[in-house]
Amino acid sequence: MTVRVRIAPSPTGNLHIGTARTAVFNWLFARHHGGQFILRIEDTDQTRSRPEYTQNILDGLTWLGLNWDEGLVFQSKRFDLYHHTIQTLLDNGLAYYCYTTEDELKALRDAQKARKEAPRYDNRHRNLTPEQRSAFEAEGRQPVIRFKIDDNREIVWNDLVRGKLTWKGSDLGGDMVIARAASQGEIGQPLYNLAVVVDDMDMKITHVIRGEDHIANTAKQILLYEALGATVPEFAHTPLILNSQGQKLSKRDGVTSISEFQNMGFVPEAMANYMTLLGWSPPDSTQEIFTLDEAAQQFSFDRVNKAGAKFDWDKLDWLNSQYLHKKSPSELVELLIPYWQEAGYEIDPENNRPWLERLAAVIGPSLTRLPDAVEMTRLFFTDSVELTPDAIEQLKKEGATDVLNAVLEALDNTPEFSPETAGQIIKQVTKQQKVKKGLVMRSLRAGLTGDVHGPDLMESWVLLHQKGQDKSRLQQALSKVSS
Repeated sequence: MTVRVRIAPSPTGNLHIGTARTAVFNWLFARHHGGQFILRIEDTDQTRSRPEYTQNILDGLTWLGLNWDEGLVFQSKRFDLYHHTIQTLLDNGLAYYCYTTEDELKALRDAQKARKEAPRYDNRHRNLTPEQRSAFEAEGRQPVIRFKIDDNREIVWNDLVRGKLTWKGSDLGGDMVIARAASQGEIGQPLYNLAVVVDDMDMKITHVIRGEDHIANTAKQILLYEALGATVPEFAHTPLILNSQGQKLSKRDGVTSISEFQNMGFVPEAMANYMTLLGWSPPDSTQEIFTLDEAAQQFSFDRVNKAGAKFDWDKLDWLNSQYLHKKSPSELVELLIPYWQEAGYEIDPENNRPWLERLAAVIGPSLTRLPDAVEMTRLFFTDSVELTPDAIEQLKKEGATDVLNAVLEALDNTPEFSPETAGQIIKQVTKQQKVKKGLVMRSLRAGLTGDVHGPDLMESWVLLHQKGQDKSRLQQALSKVSS
């Protein structure tokens, strides 16, 4: 048997991290078994579906590296297939037209609520006579189509994550609507539970991997598979992603879509890596960093947790930093250019590439998210910097201004400049001024960068020197502390 799985997002919003994590698990399972990963867009809700959301979904999956083997399949192009299936259920007496109005349904729910009963349809129109149907039609009622559910039926399946699951037909809320209201003799818009079963049958899906919030749907869908004489696929219901309070992660928690994480400066390798750990653990519990391909080699559902997976920002930040620290200066520059440009920095990547790569090498080990680079590199893209209170305090220490003047004099006598040259100047000034090296280093940093903390001093000095800014920075610092 060839494993065939699918991810089937609805284009009624941007790609949610929960959907993306489900896509990751489907992809890992397919790749582990040498199977196929299929992409389907469930856009039967024509009023809420938008092409820009479809594009966002495609962009997000591509960004994460989740390449699909088949698709793109749109449900909206398959209505004839759904209608044919619904008609088959009607012809076989497994579905029927239901004329219950919204007011009647509300009255039913209100009465059940008053009796403290779970809401369920009472199947009142399951066995209408032709005369009763004609009377309802004469009133102008437009019927939905319901699938018959036997209250006495027990639905059992072996879930790949949760083991044996059992549902009673009486707990499924009565006969299930599978098509919206339409004129008598017509079939309205098919609904989720019907369409997804027809699609999975047609696409020969062998394993349905989705969130635990679909468990009740699975019980209903198994009944549909059986009614249509189809082989029931295996099911795996993965844990939900939870917020810090242990509730399902939602828009109220802020960032939830993959494009938002991308804009926040997370790299796709880190994001995909993190999502594999949201509910699954590798055989080696100490391993936390791996590619999708590496995870696929080890992936199995016996290591997927039943409990919800709490979203951990600190863990994601740490993983992102690990991937950023491993990137070459050339790779980092490509990632940082959009952030520098958005900040208004003049970077000229075509003619100034070596300088930018040197700058990326300096800040790379300190990056957690890509936007961090904007503030970290600000001092390299401005003609002058404001002195922090700590920098002013440093430059007012005894001997500090003499040190900067001595450095300026040494620079005038240094035709070529490098980190080695910078080190030689510091030694020369330390000896000449008869001060400790720490005073020279701290004063030089304060004068060049405007602060007493920052990136590697020698490399920063070289970068500023290459832009012709080191002398002017030191002169400005001297002017500010002497005024």
